[in-house]
Amino acid sequence: MNLPNKLTMSRIIAVPFFCAAFISGSYFAALIIFILASITDSLDGKIARKYNLVTNFGKIMDPLADKILVYAAMVLLTVDLSALSADWGIQAYFMPFPAWMLIVILAREFLIAGMRTVAASEGVVIAAGMSGKIKTVLQMCAVISWLIFYSMDNDGGWILRRLFFALSPEDDSLLWIFFMLSVALTWAALIAAVYSGIEYVVKNKEVFKH
Repeated sequence: MNLPNKLTMSRIIAVPFFCAAFISGSYFAALIIFILASITDSLDGKIARKYNLVTNFGKIMDPLADKILVYAAMVLLTVDLSALSADWGIQAYFMPFPAWMLIVILAREFLIAGMRTVAASEGVVIAAGMSGKIKTVLQMCAVISWLIFYSMDNDGGWILRRLFFALSPEDDSLLWIFFMLSVALTWAALIAAVYSGIEYVVKNKEVFKH
């Protein structure tokens, strides 16, 4: 259990605290926890490669920790913010991670996980591609953007408003900019997930012959 693996495990340990904060309505606290957990995703890999601390445990748990963190956030956003559409008069498909979108993303993950399992049974290790890494980054950015948007009129609002609206803390114009940014990142994450899934299947189609 070296330092990179401890950082990976800390990301998993952070998930219940993130969920508890979000469910209790402490959205700013959930935002901080998610950002800190996301930072460990970058640190553990860099430290492992720099100091030659790469282990089989890390290879398996690092991407798993990412998925647990990101998809826990997506599920919470889907359940909670879908109801917001009724109050705002916005159609549900414009809200973060609607159910059909989450199903598509999870289906991609299960398909890839199944292919990796089959390949591993044949002694073949399939490394994650760059498109898959981009997909993960976009998903994390989308979640962070939504949490910022959702925190502005709640527990962390006064901090965020002075951070982003320094000249006019009471101005809500940038609130809608964050909303549109969050929508754009959400769709970008979906497109990246579908593209990376197709690329993964095409590049590793030999797995289906086993």
